[in-house]
Amino acid sequence: MKTIEVDEDLYRFIASQTLHIGESASDILRRILKLDAGQPVQITAPANDPAPVVKTPVARSRDAVRVIRELLLSDEYAEKKKSVERFMLTLSTLYSLNSDSFNKATEAMHGRTRTYFAGDEHTLLASGKQTKPRHIPGTPFWVITNTNTDRKRSMIEHIMQDMKFPANLIERVCGTI
Repeated sequence: MKTIEVDEDLYRFIASQTLHIGESASDILRRILKLDAGQPVQITAPANDPAPVVKTPVARSRDAVRVIRELLLSDEYAEKKKSVERFMLTLSTLYSLNSDSFNKATEAMHGRTRTYFAGDEHTLLASGKQTKPRHIPGTPFWVITNTNTDRKRSMIEHIMQDMKFPANLIERVCGTI
């Protein structure tokens, strides 16, 4: 067994192709490449013919659902003991799946006096001194975190509905926050 390093987007793609818990990266790649187990891999390409480029959309709905399910089963998620930590990890994952949909879902999201999402900390602080803004990792967004757990669930629910996730998955994610 050899270890290789891959870019984050390739890792997410391979992980999104998982059919069952415990399936190895080798099994996934063999299935995608249509290779039998134990079959030696030989890659040859004519000198004048460039290798084909496989393009996959960032977040096909089925793959996005799979990524969220894998998030809920991950050790990283299980290690998060506080709801705010699970909230932040979920927001980061949703953004990584489809940044455009995430942007649209958060544009009009606000309370009576507070703005919930912004591109900088100062905007959130201007809507209340006790907002406790935090940067959402891997995104250009900041979010207020001084809200109760039900409000955090509501924010996740709204974003996931706008991103067209199935209701049962939204309920499951919100139940873990």
